[in-house]
Amino acid sequence: MKIALIAHDKKKEDIIQFVTAYKSVFQQHELFATGTTGKRIMEEVSLTVHRFHSGPLGGDQEIGAMIARGEMDMVLFFRDPLTSQPHEPDVSALIRLSDVYEIPLATNMGTAEVLVKGLEHGYMDWLKLRKKQGEINDKQK
Repeated sequence: MKIALIAHDKKKEDIIQFVTAYKSVFQQHELFATGTTGKRIMEEVSLTVHRFHSGPLGGDQEIGAMIARGEMDMVLFFRDPLTSQPHEPDVSALIRLSDVYEIPLATNMGTAEVLVKGLEHGYMDWLKLRKKQGEINDKQK
């Protein structure tokens, strides 16, 4: 599966701890991240991560484009709800795209853990349904 990892500045330590705790799960999947988050995961957790630009420079939008093309399966976005973000419209667009394309999205560690535990135990039937629906839509075009 293709998993996006994003964290606002005040949540970077949290995502590093989270990815470290579930390294055995994450190493089985293809990881994508915004700039600094991806760099830190690669350096501190020793996982391979495809890095995009930082969020304020378009990284959120790059991940959003993958979602729109059907190329992303899950997004873990550790948001800082107490700090104003200059690129908030991009954040909102990413969340909206996740909803439009039915991509599981966690915005905090608690929800991320539920998603990763489901991934770890193979509870991903929603993905099969989504891919089947995509095939049906493609045939109708």
